[in-house]
Amino acid sequence: MKFFLCVIGMVMIIEGMPYFAFPETVKTWLKQLLELEPRVLRLFGLTLMLAGLGLVYLGNQ
Repeated sequence: MKFFLCVIGMVMIIEGMPYFAFPETVKTWLKQLLELEPRVLRLFGLTLMLAGLGLVYLGNQ
């Protein structure tokens, strides 16, 4: 559980960096995301999940 909490904390730090460093750019990106079709967002999400799964697999080798 301790390791899991450390991983979640690191993810939150990494995810928060762009909002802290470049808030105006993030707002622009979010506006562009709103214009994408749901199909494109699902494909992007699937790609990120598969890449993350691949990294977890490689990390456990």
